[in-house]
Amino acid sequence: MNAASIAALSNSGVNVEVIPETGSTSADLLARASSLSAPLLLIAEHQTAGRGRAGRSWLSSAGNSLTFSLAWKFEAGPQALSGLPLALGVAVAETLGRLGQQVRLKWPNDVLKDRDKLAGILVETTAAERGIWAVIGIGLNLVMPDEMERDIGRSVAAVPWLARMDRDALMAALLDGLAGVLREFEHTGFAAFAARWNLLHAYQGEVVRILDNGAVLHEGVAAGVDDAGRLLLDGAEGRIAIAAGDVSLRVKE
Repeated sequence: MNAASIAALSNSGVNVEVIPETGSTSADLLARASSLSAPLLLIAEHQTAGRGRAGRSWLSSAGNSLTFSLAWKFEAGPQALSGLPLALGVAVAETLGRLGQQVRLKWPNDVLKDRDKLAGILVETTAAERGIWAVIGIGLNLVMPDEMERDIGRSVAAVPWLARMDRDALMAALLDGLAGVLREFEHTGFAAFAARWNLLHAYQGEVVRILDNGAVLHEGVAAGVDDAGRLLLDGAEGRIAIAAGDVSLRVKE
Protein backbone atom coordinates (compact mmCIF):
# COMPACT_ATOMS: atom_id res chain seq x y z
CA MET A 1 0.00 0.00 0.00
CA ASN A 2 1.04 3.57 -0.61
CA ALA A 3 0.50 6.32 1.97
CA ALA A 4 0.40 9.17 -0.55
CA SER A 5 -2.14 7.30 -2.70
CA ILE A 6 -4.40 6.56 0.28
CA ALA A 7 -4.26 10.18 1.44
CA ALA A 8 -5.07 11.41 -2.08
CA LEU A 9 -8.04 9.03 -2.40
CA SER A 10 -9.39 9.98 1.03
CA ASN A 11 -11.48 13.02 1.90
CA SER A 12 -10.65 12.77 5.61
CA GLY A 13 -7.63 15.08 5.76
CA VAL A 14 -5.92 12.53 8.03
CA ASN A 15 -2.17 11.95 7.74
CA VAL A 16 -1.26 8.43 6.60
CA GLU A 17 1.83 6.31 7.17
CA VAL A 18 2.49 2.80 5.83
CA ILE A 19 5.19 0.54 7.24
CA PRO A 20 6.17 -2.95 6.08
CA GLU A 21 6.05 -4.65 9.48
CA THR A 22 5.65 -3.96 13.17
CA GLY A 23 4.54 -5.68 16.34
CA SER A 24 1.42 -3.60 16.87
CA THR A 25 0.34 -0.41 15.14
CA SER A 26 -1.68 0.52 18.23
CA ALA A 27 1.33 0.11 20.51
CA ASP A 28 3.35 2.26 18.11
CA LEU A 29 0.78 5.07 18.12
CA LEU A 30 0.31 4.96 21.89
CA ALA A 31 4.06 5.41 22.24
CA ARG A 32 4.01 8.36 19.84
CA ALA A 33 0.82 10.02 21.06
CA SER A 34 2.53 12.72 23.12
CA SER A 35 4.32 13.97 19.99
CA LEU A 36 1.30 13.93 17.68
CA SER A 37 -0.39 17.17 16.70
CA ALA A 38 -3.08 15.78 14.39
CA PRO A 39 -4.90 12.49 13.69
CA LEU A 40 -2.68 9.82 12.16
CA LEU A 41 -3.45 6.55 10.40
CA LEU A 42 -0.69 3.94 10.72
CA ILE A 43 -0.93 0.87 8.49
CA ALA A 44 1.30 -2.19 8.68
CA GLU A 45 1.64 -4.55 5.75
CA HIS A 46 2.24 -7.21 8.40
CA GLN A 47 1.62 -7.11 12.14
CA THR A 48 3.36 -9.69 14.32
CA ALA A 49 1.83 -8.90 17.72
CA GLY A 50 -1.65 -7.60 17.01
CA ARG A 51 -3.75 -6.85 20.06
CA GLY A 52 -7.31 -7.95 20.78
CA ARG A 53 -9.72 -7.23 23.59
CA ALA A 54 -8.81 -8.28 27.16
CA GLY A 55 -5.19 -8.95 26.27
CA ARG A 56 -5.94 -11.44 23.54
CA SER A 57 -3.90 -11.63 20.35
CA TRP A 58 -5.08 -10.79 16.83
CA LEU A 59 -3.49 -13.18 14.33
CA SER A 60 -2.97 -12.11 10.75
CA SER A 61 -0.82 -13.09 7.80
CA ALA A 62 0.99 -10.76 5.41
CA GLY A 63 -1.07 -9.73 2.40
CA ASN A 64 -4.27 -11.40 3.58
CA SER A 65 -5.66 -8.75 5.90
CA LEU A 66 -5.75 -5.07 6.69
CA THR A 67 -4.12 -4.19 10.02
CA PHE A 68 -4.09 -0.54 10.99
CA SER A 69 -4.59 1.92 13.82
CA LEU A 70 -5.94 5.46 13.88
CA ALA A 71 -4.94 7.98 16.54
CA TRP A 72 -7.68 10.56 17.17
CA LYS A 73 -7.67 13.26 19.83
CA PHE A 74 -10.80 14.10 21.83
CA GLU A 75 -10.98 17.34 23.76
CA ALA A 76 -13.26 15.82 26.41
CA GLY A 77 -12.31 13.29 29.08
CA PRO A 78 -12.55 9.48 28.89
CA GLN A 79 -16.18 9.46 30.07
CA ALA A 80 -17.15 11.08 26.76
CA LEU A 81 -15.87 8.00 24.88
CA SER A 82 -18.61 5.69 26.20
CA GLY A 83 -19.92 3.62 23.30
CA LEU A 84 -17.09 4.62 20.94
CA PRO A 85 -16.15 1.04 19.91
CA LEU A 86 -19.78 0.42 18.91
CA ALA A 87 -19.92 3.61 16.85
CA LEU A 88 -16.73 2.55 15.09
CA GLY A 89 -18.35 -0.81 14.36
CA VAL A 90 -21.13 1.10 12.63
CA ALA A 91 -18.51 2.98 10.60
CA VAL A 92 -16.83 -0.23 9.41
CA ALA A 93 -20.11 -2.05 8.72
CA GLU A 94 -21.67 0.84 6.81
CA THR A 95 -18.50 1.34 4.76
CA LEU A 96 -18.34 -2.34 3.82
CA GLY A 97 -22.05 -2.19 2.96
CA ARG A 98 -21.42 0.68 0.55
CA LEU A 99 -18.74 -1.49 -1.05
CA GLY A 100 -21.21 -4.30 -1.59
CA GLN A 101 -20.36 -6.48 1.41
CA GLN A 102 -23.18 -6.77 3.94
CA VAL A 103 -22.01 -7.52 7.48
CA ARG A 104 -23.49 -7.51 10.98
CA LEU A 105 -22.31 -6.39 14.41
CA LYS A 106 -21.76 -8.35 17.60
CA TRP A 107 -21.65 -6.49 20.90
CA PRO A 108 -19.36 -4.94 21.92
CA ASN A 109 -16.73 -4.71 19.17
CA ASP A 110 -16.87 -7.41 16.48
CA VAL A 111 -17.87 -7.27 12.83
CA LEU A 112 -19.38 -10.53 11.57
CA LYS A 113 -20.01 -12.09 8.19
CA ASP A 114 -22.19 -15.19 8.09
CA ARG A 115 -21.96 -15.34 11.91
CA ASP A 116 -18.15 -15.62 11.85
CA LYS A 117 -15.75 -12.88 12.91
CA LEU A 118 -14.55 -10.73 10.05
CA ALA A 119 -13.04 -7.77 11.88
CA GLY A 120 -12.21 -6.70 15.42
CA ILE A 121 -11.99 -3.22 16.90
CA LEU A 122 -9.95 -2.26 19.95
CA VAL A 123 -9.93 1.25 21.40
CA GLU A 124 -7.12 2.21 23.78
CA THR A 125 -6.56 5.64 25.30
CA THR A 126 -3.75 7.76 26.65
CA ALA A 127 -3.86 11.17 28.28
CA ALA A 128 -3.14 14.29 26.25
CA GLU A 129 -2.19 17.77 27.38
CA ARG A 130 -5.78 18.85 26.81
CA GLY A 131 -8.12 15.92 26.37
CA ILE A 132 -7.36 12.34 25.48
CA TRP A 133 -5.94 10.38 22.55
CA ALA A 134 -7.98 7.39 21.39
CA VAL A 135 -5.98 4.82 19.44
CA ILE A 136 -8.33 2.69 17.37
CA GLY A 137 -6.88 -0.62 16.25
CA ILE A 138 -8.67 -2.59 13.54
CA GLY A 139 -7.92 -5.94 11.95
CA LEU A 140 -9.97 -6.94 8.90
CA ASN A 141 -9.67 -10.37 7.26
CA LEU A 142 -9.61 -10.23 3.47
CA VAL A 143 -8.48 -13.78 2.70
CA MET A 144 -8.25 -16.56 5.26
CA PRO A 145 -5.71 -19.29 4.43
CA ASP A 146 -6.53 -22.72 5.85
CA GLU A 147 -3.38 -22.78 7.97
CA MET A 148 -4.26 -19.43 9.56
CA GLU A 149 -7.75 -20.66 10.41
CA ARG A 150 -6.18 -23.71 12.04
CA ASP A 151 -3.91 -21.45 14.10
CA ILE A 152 -6.88 -19.36 15.24
CA GLY A 153 -8.73 -22.52 16.19
CA ARG A 154 -12.23 -21.54 15.05
CA SER A 155 -14.14 -20.64 11.93
CA VAL A 156 -13.49 -17.07 10.80
CA ALA A 157 -14.80 -14.96 7.95
CA ALA A 158 -13.10 -13.31 4.98
CA VAL A 159 -14.15 -11.07 2.10
CA PRO A 160 -12.25 -12.36 -0.95
CA TRP A 161 -14.32 -10.13 -3.25
CA LEU A 162 -12.96 -7.04 -1.48
CA ALA A 163 -9.49 -8.61 -1.50
CA ARG A 164 -9.52 -8.07 -5.27
CA MET A 165 -10.22 -4.35 -4.81
CA ASP A 166 -7.37 -1.86 -4.98
CA ARG A 167 -6.00 -1.85 -1.42
CA ASP A 168 -5.35 1.90 -1.36
CA ALA A 169 -8.93 2.63 -2.43
CA LEU A 170 -10.31 0.18 0.14
CA MET A 171 -8.22 1.70 2.90
CA ALA A 172 -9.23 5.24 1.87
CA ALA A 173 -12.92 4.26 2.00
CA LEU A 174 -12.51 2.80 5.48
CA LEU A 175 -10.60 5.88 6.64
CA ASP A 176 -13.33 8.20 5.35
CA GLY A 177 -16.00 6.14 7.10
CA LEU A 178 -14.10 6.13 10.39
CA ALA A 179 -13.21 9.83 10.29
CA GLY A 180 -16.81 10.79 9.50
CA VAL A 181 -18.14 8.78 12.43
CA LEU A 182 -15.46 10.11 14.78
CA ARG A 183 -16.32 13.71 13.93
CA GLU A 184 -20.02 13.00 14.44
CA PHE A 185 -19.34 11.16 17.70
CA GLU A 186 -17.43 14.15 19.04
CA HIS A 187 -20.62 16.22 18.80
CA THR A 188 -23.32 13.66 19.63
CA GLY A 189 -21.79 10.82 21.62
CA PHE A 190 -23.13 7.32 21.02
CA ALA A 191 -26.82 8.25 21.26
CA ALA A 192 -26.90 9.23 17.58
CA PHE A 193 -25.58 5.78 16.61
CA ALA A 194 -27.74 3.49 18.75
CA ALA A 195 -30.48 3.01 16.15
CA ARG A 196 -27.92 2.46 13.38
CA TRP A 197 -26.12 -0.14 15.51
CA ASN A 198 -29.38 -1.94 16.30
CA LEU A 199 -30.20 -2.22 12.58
CA LEU A 200 -26.91 -4.08 12.16
CA HIS A 201 -27.22 -6.23 15.31
CA ALA A 202 -26.41 -9.84 14.45
CA TYR A 203 -28.38 -11.37 17.32
CA GLN A 204 -31.40 -9.10 17.69
CA GLY A 205 -34.27 -11.06 19.24
CA GLU A 206 -32.19 -14.18 19.84
CA VAL A 207 -31.47 -15.92 23.13
CA VAL A 208 -27.87 -15.26 24.15
CA ARG A 209 -25.61 -15.86 27.11
CA ILE A 210 -23.19 -13.36 28.57
CA LEU A 211 -20.01 -15.07 29.74
CA ASP A 212 -17.12 -13.88 31.89
CA ASN A 213 -14.12 -16.23 31.88
CA GLY A 214 -16.41 -19.06 30.86
CA ALA A 215 -19.01 -18.48 33.59
CA VAL A 216 -22.57 -17.57 32.55
CA LEU A 217 -23.45 -14.19 34.05
CA HIS A 218 -26.76 -13.59 32.29
CA GLU A 219 -29.07 -15.26 29.80
CA GLY A 220 -31.92 -13.70 27.87
CA VAL A 221 -33.20 -12.29 24.62
CA ALA A 222 -30.88 -9.71 23.04
CA ALA A 223 -32.83 -6.46 22.61
CA GLY A 224 -30.15 -4.24 21.09
CA VAL A 225 -28.23 -1.45 22.80
CA ASP A 226 -29.30 1.71 24.59
CA ASP A 227 -28.06 5.26 24.04
CA ALA A 228 -25.02 4.58 26.22
CA GLY A 229 -23.99 1.49 24.24
CA ARG A 230 -25.07 -0.98 26.91
CA LEU A 231 -26.45 -4.32 25.72
CA LEU A 232 -30.11 -4.76 26.65
CA LEU A 233 -31.08 -8.26 27.70
CA ASP A 234 -34.62 -9.45 28.45
CA GLY A 235 -34.37 -12.28 30.97
CA ALA A 236 -36.27 -13.89 33.79
CA GLU A 237 -35.48 -10.92 36.03
CA GLY A 238 -36.74 -8.42 33.45
CA ARG A 239 -34.69 -6.12 31.23
CA ILE A 240 -31.13 -5.44 32.28
CA ALA A 241 -28.45 -3.25 30.71
CA ILE A 242 -24.93 -4.67 30.51
CA ALA A 243 -21.99 -2.30 30.30
CA ALA A 244 -19.05 -3.14 28.06
CA GLY A 245 -16.31 -5.08 29.81
CA ASP A 246 -14.45 -8.37 29.61
CA VAL A 247 -17.53 -10.37 28.75
CA SER A 248 -18.31 -12.54 25.75
CA LEU A 249 -21.65 -12.99 24.07
CA ARG A 250 -22.67 -16.47 22.96
CA VAL A 251 -25.82 -17.56 21.19
CA LYS A 252 -27.63 -20.25 23.16
CA GLU A 253 -27.58 -23.58 21.35
